[in-house]
Amino acid sequence: MVPHSNHEESLSSDDGNHACDVPVLVVGGGPVGLLMAHMLSQLGVKCMIIERYENRLAAPKAHALSPRTLEICRQFDIDVNQIRQLGTKRGDAYWVNFVTTLAGTYIASIPYERMDAEVLAETPQMIHNIPQPTFENLVAERILNDDIVEIRKPHSFVKCRQNEERVVTTVEDRSTGHLYEISSRHVVACDGARSKVRECLGVATEGESSYETMMTIHFKADLRSVVGNHIGMLHWIFNPSVSGFVIGYDLDGNQVLICNFDSQKHPVGSWDEALSRKTVRDAIGKSIPFEVLSYRPWVLNRKVAESYRVGNVFLAGDAAHSFPPTGGLGLNSGIGDSHNLAYKIAAVHWHWATDSILDTYESDRRQVAMVNAQQSVKNGQKIFSLLKALGMTDDEVILNKSQPCKPKITMERRNELLKGVEDQIEHFDNLGLHIGYVYGDNRIPVNASLYKPCYRAGGRLPHAWLENAPSGVQTKTLPPIDSSYVADLTPSEVRSKQYSTLDLCSYDAFTILTDSSSASQWSQKLQSLKGLLPKAAGTLKINHLAMGRDFSLTPGGRAAEWAKGLQLLEGAAVLIRPDQHILGNFEAETTVDVVFNCLTQHIGVF
Repeated sequence: MVPHSNHEESLSSDDGNHACDVPVLVVGGGPVGLLMAHMLSQLGVKCMIIERYENRLAAPKAHALSPRTLEICRQFDIDVNQIRQLGTKRGDAYWVNFVTTLAGTYIASIPYERMDAEVLAETPQMIHNIPQPTFENLVAERILNDDIVEIRKPHSFVKCRQNEERVVTTVEDRSTGHLYEISSRHVVACDGARSKVRECLGVATEGESSYETMMTIHFKADLRSVVGNHIGMLHWIFNPSVSGFVIGYDLDGNQVLICNFDSQKHPVGSWDEALSRKTVRDAIGKSIPFEVLSYRPWVLNRKVAESYRVGNVFLAGDAAHSFPPTGGLGLNSGIGDSHNLAYKIAAVHWHWATDSILDTYESDRRQVAMVNAQQSVKNGQKIFSLLKALGMTDDEVILNKSQPCKPKITMERRNELLKGVEDQIEHFDNLGLHIGYVYGDNRIPVNASLYKPCYRAGGRLPHAWLENAPSGVQTKTLPPIDSSYVADLTPSEVRSKQYSTLDLCSYDAFTILTDSSSASQWSQKLQSLKGLLPKAAGTLKINHLAMGRDFSLTPGGRAAEWAKGLQLLEGAAVLIRPDQHILGNFEAETTVDVVFNCLTQHIGVF
């Protein structure tokens, strides 16, 4: 951890009602806000979280942590091995099943995301399913023991004003109604899709406000005996009585049904526990004991903020973008926002970058949100259109009839269903979107599933396995990755998958990678580079790691492609940002001035 940046100067208040002064105020204590605070703390920046609710919703909400999210967690010292001990085991989460009811006719299955062993050639972290509250609690526990992060509940954002140096935020203590002010250098709004901060700033959103009315029903039931051999993470229901899917967080108890409904026939106000129980019973398809824990309506929509930055206030997570859950891209996009923004805020607080680096947050992340929003809407429209096209949401079916509907599947109908299910594969495999986005590339991916490692500027440093933990005084110690959760791997294969090339990148430094054969030449250039930087940037760190000296690639897999893609054996070097994305590629004969220009274009000119 770097030293703490807690030496901010105060901005006098108009009414002298400042209760505190803090470098960064984070509005919202959900997963994005919690991780933002944790990252800033690791980077030595003191911050405060205000969360409007004393206790957040217990309903599971999001359930999938993408490979990229888990890579980010590992970089910032959140133990992914521990995360995998929580949530859904790989064997229970592997499939997406399509059925008439959970106890009814089985139609087909397709894999849920990439949980095959082969995906470990592309990422060290396979996707993991965990209820959002469980993940939030894990991160919150880390913060509770952090002396430079303060959390205030139930305190809510009211309004803010700012000048060039400070943001003054009016906050309400909801337990007393007392209003007070917090002065900070920066504010990060992680306060959700109905962001009060975004509203206060007057930032408009682009996208559709609604096209499907949805109901989420959280219930407790033992479904393992109901689904039998058709175990899976998601169970799509093709039934006129209930059109939607069951998320099996824990087949022995914790479940969520998400379905669309006709709000004209069944207005939101008409929903009660009896109707919710009827809907769950229709989805299950047989009489078993269960308990409805909660139910809440919402609208399927796509919104992306037109601006991610107003002065020294930034939007992140659902405050910046909200889109349908079809694809599992929302939470993971928000965590990517925090990862991108945290080191840039820290850079300004520690004076090794100018304010201009903060402008790159929007140019980096907004395009990612636009692509993910478009894909999420596409997924949702395709799956619900399939249900409707096949007559599974017939307007003549009465939702609250006394007996569950048991549609008969003719051979012709089954063939239609199988064709429709096959068309959903891209919906449930977003690897290309999870780890393949390239900052600065505004092209729309042809297919969300396709991932091709990118060895150029803007791309995430491609993954390859290392033989051992990286050596060298500049690298921090990380626990070995435990891949034994993948039953397909032999003990020898598990041992060979403990460290990744992504582990070469420290969260608080730029990293330059070379081959050992050219290390001395690049060390000299690096010394010259540091000499060109102004004294104001004296805290900027650049770690130099050489292949063959500080790390060695595990033979096979992506090893040969990785070395060739970065041209390290030809004397080239690659400069990596603190967020593990490539900043620049340099051939052997590159001069120091070229490297300096590349770096200062990112951090700003002093």
